[in-house]
Amino acid sequence: MPYIHLGPITLGTFGIMMAAAFLSVIPVLTRDARRRDLRIDPTNIVVVAAFCGIAGAKLYFGLEHWNELLAEPADILFSPYGFTWFGGLLGALLGLWVLARRSGMTFLEMLDLCAPAAALGYAIGRIGCLISGDGDYGTPTDLPWGMSFPDGLVPTTERVHPTPIYEMLAGLGIFWFLWKRGVRNTGDTVGWYLVLSGIARFLVEFIRLNERVLWGLTNAQLASLGSIIIGTALVARAARIPVAPQGRQK
Repeated sequence: MPYIHLGPITLGTFGIMMAAAFLSVIPVLTRDARRRDLRIDPTNIVVVAAFCGIAGAKLYFGLEHWNELLAEPADILFSPYGFTWFGGLLGALLGLWVLARRSGMTFLEMLDLCAPAAALGYAIGRIGCLISGDGDYGTPTDLPWGMSFPDGLVPTTERVHPTPIYEMLAGLGIFWFLWKRGVRNTGDTVGWYLVLSGIARFLVEFIRLNERVLWGLTNAQLASLGSIIIGTALVARAARIPVAPQGRQK
């Protein structure tokens, strides 16, 4: 169901779930900022991450489909599909870096704050991919939970892996893990986020339809390896920092 029609108004289900994802993380950010003793408006974080993330996701998708972008730029940049996760991540990171500097926070403090919320928002956003049938599904399968998307934005009548469901479950699991760990040394939370989300995306790509570009891996898998390496380095760095006895962690 790519669209919902309410009289003369047509709403895209992917956009609805994307908005739900952004709104759902505001209470998470509010509570996490309080327990980290950070004074920042969570709404500003969501607005910046949303705008920059959407722009980055679209631009990254356009670069991945360069020939189509040159032929039909408006169709690629303003279509209701074609939002790449890593493009969104890069765009959001740039926006959050600017916001952190303006708010008197270090970049790692900002990322630690945003990591659990990002995992939850990603999980909710993937529901939009599933409902709209935007082509994020996987390879054909005979498993009992295989799904077809005959009326999706990118239709298929074959029964395929519903990879958005897999990624939704992974996102919820990562959110739960990060939230339960609580406040740790600076860089630990975002480090674990990068490791776990990188592993999840690397594995799901084996049953996705994306093109293999190097060593039999997709662009997303190569980016996932970078995410895992950077995350591991951040976790190791945080583990070497002595825990502050009171107040905000170092």
